[in-house]
Amino acid sequence: MSSSELAGSWTYRSFRNDPTPIDGDPQKALDLFFADAEFRFDTLTDTEFKGVIDWGSGGLDLAGRITQGGADTPVAFEIVGTGRTGTETDGWQYDYNGCLAYRWPNGTRQVPSLVGSLIRAKPHNGAPAGYTASFIAVRKS
Repeated sequence: MSSSELAGSWTYRSFRNDPTPIDGDPQKALDLFFADAEFRFDTLTDTEFKGVIDWGSGGLDLAGRITQGGADTPVAFEIVGTGRTGTETDGWQYDYNGCLAYRWPNGTRQVPSLVGSLIRAKPHNGAPAGYTASFIAVRKS
């Protein structure tokens, strides 16, 4: 993977890591959403990229890099998202770790996707640091 594979726009959704079954309850399913936003990435070098995560009423500036995985970890990326001075996200920091999802050799109509997890690295608005969630992001055409 190179940072150019990440360049562009991705529909981003993160989810609370709650193992409780939803039992067909639409509200329980909706309650799992942590955020619905858009990732936008620009390539800086083969291994570095920058971007934003934007959810319409706010967002974070992103600085990322491609990392080489170990024996049981695919090539991945790390992102630090920081709040924007003078906005509602001033002082926020979220860290993201993820990878490009597997592309099935015989798959049809596959859309590139990213999978990973995030952590609230700094407390904000009464929410403590340390909270984690999972995310997926699907490339926009």
